[in-house]
Amino acid sequence: MNFGIVVFPGTWSDTDCFYAVTSVMGHDARYVWHKEKDLSGLDCIILPGGFSYGDYLRTGAIARFAPVMEEVEAFAKRGGLVIGICNGFQILCEAGLLPGVLMPNQHLQFRCEWVNLRVENQETRLLITVNMGRF
Repeated sequence: MNFGIVVFPGTWSDTDCFYAVTSVMGHDARYVWHKEKDLSGLDCIILPGGFSYGDYLRTGAIARFAPVMEEVEAFAKRGGLVIGICNGFQILCEAGLLPGVLMPNQHLQFRCEWVNLRVENQETRLLITVNMGRF
C-alpha cells in the first residue's frame, strides 16, 4: 500500500506516522503538504495528530479549508481509505467526512485514561491492531 501523510502547520506526529508506515508496517509513504492537491498513487491518506493551526478546540474548522482537503474528500468519496488521528480526526469531522462534532468534555481538562473499545463491524477494508502492552 502507498500512504500519504498530510502535513498541516503545527502537525507534530507526521514523522511518527511515516516511521510506523514505512519501518514498522513496511509500506511506502510520502508526505503531502496541506497546500498540495496531488494524491495520485495513494491507497490511504493519514491526517496525523498535532495541532494544526494551534492548540484549540475547532482548529480543524480552519484546516478543513486547506487545498488538500478538497482532494481528501474526493478520495474518500471514491472509496479511498482515510485515517484521522487526534487533530486529524477533528479535521475530518469539521470537513463533514465524519458525522458529529467534537465538544469540550465535562471537566475541561485533559484526561489520559484507559478506555474499552468495541468492534462494531469486522467487515472493513482496513484492520488495525493496536498492542496496548508494548510500544
